[in-house]
Amino acid sequence: MRYRLEILALVAVLAFIVLFLYATTVMPGAEYAGSDTVGSSRIAALTGRDPASFTPLLPQWKPPSGEIEAGLFALQAACGGLVAGYIFGRWKGESGKKGPE
Repeated sequence: MRYRLEILALVAVLAFIVLFLYATTVMPGAEYAGSDTVGSSRIAALTGRDPASFTPLLPQWKPPSGEIEAGLFALQAACGGLVAGYIFGRWKGESGKKGPE
């Protein structure tokens, strides 16, 4: 089958869209809390301590706004994508070379 990966990607995207639409209709007021919030609240429930009493081991810089935080996250993702693309391109390029026969 010539377009096997393309069809698989299309099916995955459509499945994600269907799951997203299903989740938003079943729970219309739900919000994604993020893993940090869920993890902190779960640890607080297990230990009996207030989540506000948790402090990081190293002091952390807080960006002045959510837009800057989102921009820095996007920059980090772009850098990771460039590194991964370079590695996969290099790997693919070297696999096409033929050695001495």
